[in-house]
Amino acid sequence: MKAKLKKKGRVGSSFDDFLKEDGTYESVTARAIKRVLVRQLSELMRREDISKTELASRMKTSRAQLDRLLDPQNESVTLGTLTRAAQAVGRNLRMELV
Repeated sequence: MKAKLKKKGRVGSSFDDFLKEDGTYESVTARAIKRVLVRQLSELMRREDISKTELASRMKTSRAQLDRLLDPQNESVTLGTLTRAAQAVGRNLRMELV
């Protein structure tokens, strides 16, 4: 007699469901997105040998504003600032709703 095979799959709810139930989904997601953007921007700065002072100059902004942009914990950044940062390192900002 053959034993029944169990279906492989998830047990319980997803981490997203947990965060939603906890009421922290939006803030956790926003921080994660910001961290990814900061990591990408920092990597481009390192690869292309662009200092913070140079990047701030290219963005026509202050070093303090750039430091806020590069702070992964600071979620208060505008799309305009992100767009200028991307253009300052020769890239385009692309976003999508999924």
